[in-house]
Amino acid sequence: MPTQRKLGRATDQRKAMLKSQVTALLQNGKIETTEARAKEVAAIAEKLIAMAIKEIGNITSKQIKISVVKVDSKGKKLTKAATSKNGRKYSVVDREIKTDMVTVDNPTRLNARRRAMNWVYRIKDEKGNYINIVDKLFDEIAPKFKDINGGFTRIYRLGPRRGDAAEAAILELTK
Repeated sequence: MPTQRKLGRATDQRKAMLKSQVTALLQNGKIETTEARAKEVAAIAEKLIAMAIKEIGNITSKQIKISVVKVDSKGKKLTKAATSKNGRKYSVVDREIKTDMVTVDNPTRLNARRRAMNWVYRIKDEKGNYINIVDKLFDEIAPKFKDINGGFTRIYRLGPRRGDAAEAAILELTK
């Protein structure tokens, strides 16, 4: 028995369709599609959410050095004059080195994020800015489900769709 339904599509088309529907589900929390597609998308979304739940809090703090441009009170860059080996003068932007604490994903969380990126598309909002669905998955969706051991999605059957009589369904996240 195959592990996935073929859904009457070639492999590349099927994967593209499933990726777009998983992305829409994680972005909106709810999609309307056919029953067979809903079952496939639900299986993928359940695995992604379970993987994200497993990696909650798997981050560390790290001190890094940052080179920052010095600016004056008006916000202009401060420059200093320098001389090259052949005697020519030029200006160099004055910089200072600062240390800053940043949070960094541990290797297992980083791997989980990269695996999740294989199942979602990069999308833009109304203003044209990119929305990071993987961040939403790990920072918003997974913490909501952290006390639950499964059943992150729900399928409502709507009956036959008008036009082609395919069994329509609504797939949504439970919380």
